[in-house]
Amino acid sequence: MSKFLAYLKTSTFRKNLIIAIVSVAVFLLLIFFCLRFYTRHGEGVAVPKLKGLPVEQAIALLESQGLRYQVDSVYQIDKEPGMVTEQDPDQGTNVKFNRTIYLTIITRNAPNVGFPDIFETSYLEARAVLSNYGIKIADTSYTSDIMRDRVLSVMYRGQNIMKGDAIPKGSSISLVLGDGKGASEVDLPNVVGLSLPEAIFSLKGSSLTMGSVSYQGSVTDTINAKVFKQYPAVSDSLYKVAIGTPVDLILSNDLPPVPSVDIKKVAP
Repeated sequence: MSKFLAYLKTSTFRKNLIIAIVSVAVFLLLIFFCLRFYTRHGEGVAVPKLKGLPVEQAIALLESQGLRYQVDSVYQIDKEPGMVTEQDPDQGTNVKFNRTIYLTIITRNAPNVGFPDIFETSYLEARAVLSNYGIKIADTSYTSDIMRDRVLSVMYRGQNIMKGDAIPKGSSISLVLGDGKGASEVDLPNVVGLSLPEAIFSLKGSSLTMGSVSYQGSVTDTINAKVFKQYPAVSDSLYKVAIGTPVDLILSNDLPPVPSVDIKKVAP
């Protein structure tokens, strides 16, 4: 121990200590300046504002400042195609030359989506589903159906489309909805030859109403009177009428006999 303490007091130890300290200092300075040179400390450029610019203008601006770029795209219905919607790093960030700036732009081509199953649903349900799929409702029309606002069919560019058909996201479609009134027309029954109760029953079964009732000739038995004529009458040109149409009846006790038809077998 005494020899070690004596060595610490020698000039050789002091010389070696000074050399070691100087060597470490020089080494640290070399590392500092080398790293500064390698990283170009203090050199760089502020990232310009790119959001809201057309992608072509944004790229030209980056290239003029010695920056690289990488472009990704998304589709948004309410945004103009080709515009920069996001940038990374943000505007004003100081970066090195040749740094890659990441841009997100609005794509010009809408992706296709499979048309959802909205058939037989209500208009409100269909509207919510279509909104989630990015599909717009251009207009609506109504047709006869027992349920009000039920989706019966869908038109896109004048053609019927079905569940799963591919259409561009953001497209506008037309809906055909039920009017809640059911069928607007029904078959006109022929009640000629029926009694008054039978005719009334037939008309009610067809969703028609009884009009005026009159009699022709000498009617001695109203219970057994038969329908002689009806207005409107069934014909080749009139076989359907609107629901609730009144039918006028003329009854008589003296109906003309129904002519018989002989069916003869014709030899081949």
